[in-house]
Amino acid sequence: MSPSHFLSHSNTQCWCGATINITFPLANSRSYTHSIIMASVMRALCLAAALLPSSVLAFNSRVVPRHTQFRGSSSFGRGGKFSTRHDVTKRRTGGGPLFGGNNDGDNIDPNPGGLNQWSDDDDNKKSFKDMSFFEQIQEWFSSDEGKEDVKTYTVSLSVALLLRLLIIEPRYIPSLSMYPTFEVGDQLAVEKVTKRIRPFNRNEVVVFNPPERFRELVGESSRKSKEALIKRIVAVEGDTVEVKMGGKLFVNGVQQDEPFTAEDAEYEFGPVIVPPGDVLVLGDNRNHSLDGHIWGFLPAENVIGRAVFVYWPPWRVGNTGMF
Repeated sequence: MSPSHFLSHSNTQCWCGATINITFPLANSRSYTHSIIMASVMRALCLAAALLPSSVLAFNSRVVPRHTQFRGSSSFGRGGKFSTRHDVTKRRTGGGPLFGGNNDGDNIDPNPGGLNQWSDDDDNKKSFKDMSFFEQIQEWFSSDEGKEDVKTYTVSLSVALLLRLLIIEPRYIPSLSMYPTFEVGDQLAVEKVTKRIRPFNRNEVVVFNPPERFRELVGESSRKSKEALIKRIVAVEGDTVEVKMGGKLFVNGVQQDEPFTAEDAEYEFGPVIVPPGDVLVLGDNRNHSLDGHIWGFLPAENVIGRAVFVYWPPWRVGNTGMF
């Protein structure tokens, strides 16, 4: 008799979906016992290979493969059939021969007490949409996705705060003291880096904390005494400044060209010399601005940053008149 009469072929499908072809002797072969052991080992290895990489998904997400089947001659019984969770559960409750009754050998649990002991807690657990708001929050924070989102939001917020604190910040224009350069409601970006590396120049628009003299004029208890101000630098340390001849600005005896102002000043000022470490600032709307011609010089250390451009509203985007 040829050797092929002693061989049987079985295509075994593992939990991961792969198919393994197993060849072993038939029952009338003297090596039948070895074939049973070989088939069991192969299926055990197949189960282990499938379970190790997918255990997190199966247990964390409570996803159990319902379509997995083993078929072919093996030590699992005649026909080698491994049924789904539905069939195993049915047999546990008296619908099959798994735990008693007449066992025809067609359905035998290949892993008693193991993977097939599904808990009813999974079925009774509330779905996410059925939870209360606080339960959903708690569930989200305990999930891997929630932890990753919290990490992302924390990093993003930290970077945003760092940028605002050290590099650039938004400001809102509440009055017309800098009209026509800025109108009420304009929102602009103020950069805070260059004040540390280069000196201030004339005609630059700066945002600053009000000096002590300004606080005295408006009252220490006033809300305005704590608000940042925005004005234009018209003179730096060492400059001689005066306003004369019908409201014209003169710096070091030279009349300044100021196309960004709303109108000429209706007052006279100076001459004064800007002391070291200070600047003189005026509003572009000269006759409607509480500025340096009233409260004096501004310490350069009070400057928060330079205004660089308007970003809102869209039709006013740009930096016209800021330099």
